[in-house]
Amino acid sequence: MAASFRALSAALPNQSLTRSPPRFLAATSLSLRLNSVPYRLRRGATRASMAEIVTPKSKGKVKVFDTEEDLAVSLAEYAADLSKKSSQRKDSFTVVLSGGSLVKSLRKLLEQPYIDSVDWSKWHVFWVDERVVPKDHPDSNYLLAYNEFLSKVPIPTGNVYAINDALSAEGAADDYETCLKHLVKTKTIDQSESTGFPKFDLMLMGMGPDGHIASLFPGHPLVHENEKWVSFITDSPKPPPERISFTLPVINSSANIALVVAGAGKANAVHVALSDVSNSDVLPVQLVEPEGELSWFLDKGAASKL
Repeated sequence: MAASFRALSAALPNQSLTRSPPRFLAATSLSLRLNSVPYRLRRGATRASMAEIVTPKSKGKVKVFDTEEDLAVSLAEYAADLSKKSSQRKDSFTVVLSGGSLVKSLRKLLEQPYIDSVDWSKWHVFWVDERVVPKDHPDSNYLLAYNEFLSKVPIPTGNVYAINDALSAEGAADDYETCLKHLVKTKTIDQSESTGFPKFDLMLMGMGPDGHIASLFPGHPLVHENEKWVSFITDSPKPPPERISFTLPVINSSANIALVVAGAGKANAVHVALSDVSNSDVLPVQLVEPEGELSWFLDKGAASKL
């Protein structure tokens, strides 16, 4: 079974792990918890790079940054801190990635002090969704993560779990679920005591302008799947049409979820998710309610309608 889901060592054989870290740019940030009072910006209570937002919905922590660069600095600090805490208590740190701009937002982990202080040997990397295309295809989330991040950090190749792209969408989803169940059985991945689903240490996700997360799109039946761990879609409204995706119960069983959203084009969906507004069509992002901690990382554009 290992050959079907341990794919990093087999793919892109002419590329190797390299490190060439630039200087680290230090920055500070303030973690803020949402509560049930009317929302507003409290700029006077924050540092220069951030604004505090208080909204009617108690949905975790929110950080709003003046620039995407500030966001990336804080995200690196957040991920490195979780990695350190996890490494101190167990032998694995399970991290789930999405595609899009999320991977580029991890770029500060490639710099000092993180590149040399993070225990990369304990990282196990997964994808919350993937396009069913070859690993060297421009649409591949794996290829994006490899080029931008994985090829530049010393994570063991056997700890990177890509889909088997030789299978159909349905077959790839079933194979990936088998992979996860094996890793839960061997205790590489924790298991939620309350749901029985895998409990990842950190799930890093972006969000589409329509409020979709992973490959869970508004109005699609896949949003309501509550038994499978990994499902598939052959009619994605966003190309390519064939994808696999973690289901919502798996997402919500995570110990920590970071929703990383940048750009004014996503401001409407952020507004719906975090504000007390009436919306007849529930967006998938509104259904993210992990049993662990939820953190929002927003730039000023994404938060512009709050």
